[in-house]
Amino acid sequence: MSFWLTLLGYQATWFAAVIGAGHGLWWPGVVAAGLFALWRLSVSPHRALEARLVLVALAVGMVLENLWVRSGLLDYAAAWPWASSPAWILALWWAFALSIVPLLGYLHRRLLLAALFGAIGGPLAYLGAARGWGVVQFASPQWHSLLALAAGWALAMPLLAWLARRGLQQDPQGGTA
Repeated sequence: MSFWLTLLGYQATWFAAVIGAGHGLWWPGVVAAGLFALWRLSVSPHRALEARLVLVALAVGMVLENLWVRSGLLDYAAAWPWASSPAWILALWWAFALSIVPLLGYLHRRLLLAALFGAIGGPLAYLGAARGWGVVQFASPQWHSLLALAAGWALAMPLLAWLARRGLQQDPQGGTA
């Protein structure tokens, strides 16, 4: 049951963030991610691990998003004038990190598969946000942006999967310290 609730919670966060940004609002995604995080960490047997994954994902997300935006490959709706990465996109990294342990366990030991899933799934999520709600614009030619997204997610996904595996090996019973 937790699997399905986590999947639904993550998807609801994605839609709140993207639809909110489509209306020029950064906060729906942040609020949804916060509520998702409160619920996820309250039911998780691996709170400490998932909290660490959030910190790593936010750091990786900030680096990649800033790189993509500052290089001109991506432009976001509902962005703050003083920050390259809008809060709603970082909220999605936050929520995604909370799905690594409960939803993507099959990737923890399959890092090449994790890289492949990241290289395909990452750009597809951005394409969906761009085409469905117009919240992401790609530089021309578009394939440059998609290639950069694929490369970034091909690195981020196996890193997060490896950290999850390592954390679960260190504490297989799910301590909350």
